[in-house]
Amino acid sequence: MFLDDSGIVDLFFERSEEAIKETATKYGGYCKRIAMNILSNSADAEECVNDTYYHVWNSIPPQRPNVLSAFLGKITRNLALNKYKRSNAAKRGGNKVELLLSELEECIPSLSSVEDEYQAGIAAQSINYFLGSLDTLSRIAFVRRYWYGDSIADISIRYHMSESKTKSMLFRTRNKLRAYFEKEGIDL
Repeated sequence: MFLDDSGIVDLFFERSEEAIKETATKYGGYCKRIAMNILSNSADAEECVNDTYYHVWNSIPPQRPNVLSAFLGKITRNLALNKYKRSNAAKRGGNKVELLLSELEECIPSLSSVEDEYQAGIAAQSINYFLGSLDTLSRIAFVRRYWYGDSIADISIRYHMSESKTKSMLFRTRNKLRAYFEKEGIDL
């Protein structure tokens, strides 16, 4: 039986090493899947998950996350993306992360200045509103693809759709996002 999330957070506040064990038991597979989807390397993903536990240990306290899974997922994803960027800085190719980013590149503003970073913050807020306006399946498929890095095949299997339907849904959702940004006056 898993300890509930508030109990795990309490263990972190007590500085008990049991917090890491409980987190690994309950969320280790979840974090590893996020890291694997980005890194495609088991050893790198495992290292990323261990780094996640380290970052969580240093973040709680003072932070007290309301949703522990989202907190862990965000840290794991950011660490995996940073590791990916470092390991692929010199080499370029058609790998999965670049594919995901290229699919979104026409919808999401790029960052190159403080103004651009401010604009990206507005864009992130707008994406949240946009996602809230979508039907459940489109929203879930979009998040599974572009947050968790799930493959088209995985999304298709999970939601009992053909791959072509999944691709079409994601394409239409990206187009709707682009149109939404244009309507809101967010520069792409």
